[in-house]
Amino acid sequence: MRKIGAAVSTVLVLTCGLWKSAWAQEEIKIGAIYPLTGAAASTGLEMKNALELAADMINNGAKGINIPLAAGGGLPNLKNAKIKLIFADHQGNPQVGATEAERLITQEKVVAVIGAYFSNVTATASQVAERYGVPFLNPESSSAMLTQRNFKWFFRTTPHDDLFVQNFFEFLKDVEAKKGIKPKRIALMNENTLWGVETTKLEDKLAKEKGYNIVEKISYPAKSTQLTSEVQRLKASNADLVMQSSYLGDAILSMKTYKEQGFMPEAILANNAGFNDSEFLKTLGKDGNFILSREVWALDLTSRNPLIKQVNDLYSQKYKVNFNGNSARSFTGLFTLADAINRAKATEPEAVRKALSETDIPGSQLIMPWSGVKFDATGQNTLGSGIIVQVQDGKYVTVWPLSIASKEIIWPMPAWDKR
Repeated sequence: MRKIGAAVSTVLVLTCGLWKSAWAQEEIKIGAIYPLTGAAASTGLEMKNALELAADMINNGAKGINIPLAAGGGLPNLKNAKIKLIFADHQGNPQVGATEAERLITQEKVVAVIGAYFSNVTATASQVAERYGVPFLNPESSSAMLTQRNFKWFFRTTPHDDLFVQNFFEFLKDVEAKKGIKPKRIALMNENTLWGVETTKLEDKLAKEKGYNIVEKISYPAKSTQLTSEVQRLKASNADLVMQSSYLGDAILSMKTYKEQGFMPEAILANNAGFNDSEFLKTLGKDGNFILSREVWALDLTSRNPLIKQVNDLYSQKYKVNFNGNSARSFTGLFTLADAINRAKATEPEAVRKALSETDIPGSQLIMPWSGVKFDATGQNTLGSGIIVQVQDGKYVTVWPLSIASKEIIWPMPAWDKR
């Protein structure tokens, strides 16, 4: 009887083990690290929603949409395993981001990590993933140094600030050629984390190389509660163009302070982030009009790419807001990662890493105005590109490159009392 009982126990254990193994194959866990509380919580929520939409399309399908895996049913090369997102809140804190990355990897046993919007948090979280040998896909962070670290496990789909800042000066060159406008006095304003500081260094360097006069450089503490003295310095500089890098709370605060102080340059050219968050215009209304910003996505490019409207319709129906450059990049990032896991036909880290390195998604299967997704040896997508949008009548419209612009640029911006 003891032998029979032992045999039965062994069978039960083996069966249970097989059941657990089969169950594990039904879900592919991906860790997602984003700012879900704090000053950028609304930005984080939009990116979370975009990731959940992408996962839902992969798991359950979206008819008629020509995106890899959008037919639904999960990952076909992994017995239709479904994507399961495990979210973590980094609160805008690099150390919290690193801690959460380690938790996701060691406790949640995620196959890969995606995130983290803030460049300084992406830097620490991806360092943890690198140490553990787990793929890290970064859809949104643009600090150039992130792909200059000789990391093996880090991949970034978005273009970085080297390209975006180059775009600024290509844009200014085209504006000068077409409209005879050349700003004589440029001021630089940035929040003081990795992203803002690096962007300003690039802007300063290129401005000098291209013959522009930088009259003021201001770096303020991230998450500032007042910017009065900084705006007074801008006003005293008599700048006709301000290049600004700010996350959501700072972007809104700066605009309110500009109005309070009666400061209105001819143009404000923002480096995306807070100026393109949906809450920016919800909060400021008409006071957010005429801002120029670099972007990677715009709804008015639908005529060039029907996918943009098809996917945006799904997003807006579900979340009552349109995509923006942040959420569209998050959406694209998860599809890129899922495509690689599917092509790997396995969840082992090295297999996924290798598949990511071999990624070659054509632009026709993206909602981004890019030529595609293809990574170089540093993990950087080489086929991404930037555009510049302007807020006109409460909407972001493409004004550059001029060949795809849907509206003419408005320069100079109207004064506060003429809006």
